Amino acid sequence: MTSTRVLVTGGSGFIAGHIIVQLLAEGHLVRATIRSLDREAAVREVLRDAGMIDGEHLEFVAADLTSDAGWADAVAGVEQVIHVASPVQPGHVDDEDDLIIPAREGTVRVLRAARDGGARRVVLTSAFHAVSWGHPHDDHVFTEDDWTVLDGPGVDAYGKSKTLAERAAWEFVADEGRGLELVAMLPVAVMGPVMGGSVSGSNHIVQRMLGGAMPALPHIFIPVVDVRDVAAAHLLAMADADAAGQRFLLSSGSVLPLSEIAATIRTTVGDAASRVPTRTIPNLVVRIAAVFNPAFRATVPDLGYRKQLTNAKARRMLRWSPRDPHEAIAAAAQSMVAKGLVPSASPIIEV
Repeated sequence: MTSTRVLVTGGSGFIAGHIIVQLLAEGHLVRATIRSLDREAAVREVLRDAGMIDGEHLEFVAADLTSDAGWADAVAGVEQVIHVASPVQPGHVDDEDDLIIPAREGTVRVLRAARDGGARRVVLTSAFHAVSWGHPHDDHVFTEDDWTVLDGPGVDAYGKSKTLAERAAWEFVADEGRGLELVAMLPVAVMGPVMGGSVSGSNHIVQRMLGGAMPALPHIFIPVVDVRDVAAAHLLAMADADAAGQRFLLSSGSVLPLSEIAATIRTTVGDAASRVPTRTIPNLVVRIAAVFNPAFRATVPDLGYRKQLTNAKARRMLRWSPRDPHEAIAAAAQSMVAKGLVPSASPIIEV
């Protein structure tokens, strides 16, 4: 028996794929956007490989964040929208607008279409990047009340794009929403089982370690959440009446040093982890490297700093219960090895 029809944007992406699989398993009708319908067969194959059931309840429409074309068809007859699509490229980029403009304008475009099409609620995939960057390094515990300081240290183009897109979403709903409900999800570093032949999100950290692209480990701490739990939280936020107007931090609750992530990979995949680094890089060496290599510059402000955050709100309001972060790391490593994705390139792809 089917339930409501839900639109998921960026249907070829990592988080969106897991959301689609879970929506179908719960009996929903699902419509997903992709940039070209030429990709539909390939996306369906990826979802089937990930365990999709009731694929006949999934349809695709062509729509792109940079154009109005296709969005009216995408939202027709839809009660709920889960807006996941956004360009992803943490770290240095040559032109920040390549990320910021499609993220911000695309989010408003989706919200406007949802409002005009009669949708009741939009669940927006924002990010921890919209919360905790650019702040002083102290004992502050980050919550949903915090926002990234755009001109603060360590704020990259991706952090700006997520912050500005979410800000624009709240402003649109307040000024022009006409009753449209908005919920924002704020996942930390998303890891977990790979879908298809692409590696996305923070799974790139695991891939770089497995492939030997990270010969040593900087003194960095990463908060981790499993992609399957991120998807589950989106479904909970979609269904909970009290979630309207709320932001939710999504984290396993633990913040791990890179050395612990590396150790988990070695324990999980054994001989396949022969290139996973075991030694660390002194902070001074990273700081010197950042003078000559832009890729290191975003890392410098967070050297040795363990951000504190809480997932209490999502646990309390949504009754969300995430996995241990080591499960996400292990699943990521195992799936990459099984799919032969070590090493691989790291293009800009939808989250």
